Amino acid sequence: MEKLVYKLEAFEGPLDVLLYLISKNKLNIYDIPIAELLDQYLGYLHSMQEMDMEVTSEFLSMASRLVQIKSAMLLPRREDDENDPRRELMMSLLGYKTCRAMAQKLRERSSGFDCFVRDQQPLERDALYTRRHEPGEIADAFLAVKGRVKRRQPPPVTAFRGVVGRSAVSVASRVVHVIKRLLKSGPSRVGALYADARGRSELVATFLALLELIRSGRITTQGENGEETVEIVRGGR
Repeated sequence: MEKLVYKLEAFEGPLDVLLYLISKNKLNIYDIPIAELLDQYLGYLHSMQEMDMEVTSEFLSMASRLVQIKSAMLLPRREDDENDPRRELMMSLLGYKTCRAMAQKLRERSSGFDCFVRDQQPLERDALYTRRHEPGEIADAFLAVKGRVKRRQPPPVTAFRGVVGRSAVSVASRVVHVIKRLLKSGPSRVGALYADARGRSELVATFLALLELIRSGRITTQGENGEETVEIVRGGR
């Protein structure tokens, strides 16, 4: 696959990035090559870090999701097993693609304005209801209903600012952390490398850091069944 030049500011979220990668590389959205897509997505995250852009937990969660799907694809499957690990991701991408296309059509029909008005639709008269209402009375009833619905909705995210905070952790910072830890204390259990992780963001970043270090040949693992030991490869790439 060709090396991509990303226009980072154009992407609104991880699904937007994945659709761009699928379109750019002419991949089949109904038969996604997860390994290729994962490599391109991780490259995008690295580009965000190099440009000092914040890699939010939303992007890191998608990276973890892609790694999980890739791992599931490597497992042996029965011939009659119709459960494709990629199905949920495919449905998410198709739904997002449809919403984006509809939003574009609305923008085109609104002719540059921020509102869209539907043409008048014929209504069948209800012969059982004989009362007549003034337009203002109907408008007041609508506003009253709207107010009740609004009061039932959960508070917006902005209401929790200053009370709940969540910062994203970069994969690069956890790569440095893992290397320093292994240089200082020597070979370590995989689980011990997660012991000091504070929150979901650090756990995901540590997991991706281990994958990157193993892929680049800088560390190696031995053991199985939860007893894996990690150590630095001396003179590794």
